[in-house]
Amino acid sequence: MTLKAAFIFLADGANSATDRQIVTTPSVDLTVVGTANYADAEQVVQALVADGIQAIELCGGFGTSGAARMATAAAGKAAVGVVRFDNHPGLDGKSGDTIFAGA
Repeated sequence: MTLKAAFIFLADGANSATDRQIVTTPSVDLTVVGTANYADAEQVVQALVADGIQAIELCGGFGTSGAARMATAAAGKAAVGVVRFDNHPGLDGKSGDTIFAGA
């Protein structure tokens, strides 16, 4: 059985409709999606779950409130995990909660 999984990352100016790629291996089909903010990522999570994604991993840019929002968006239909950085080096040492939560 092939696991359908996704990795969602945050990037200023990302377009979740076009900034995506699917990597297919014998055991995992991984959809990678760039999102601009938490609101965009919530919509992506809902669409991925509707497409049968079973596991979603969030980049370290998602803070604790962002991860909680994505878990809520998944509504128990996919496992949601997080790469953990309290202060992300790609975000000038800040949490995504202070940068991306406004949307």
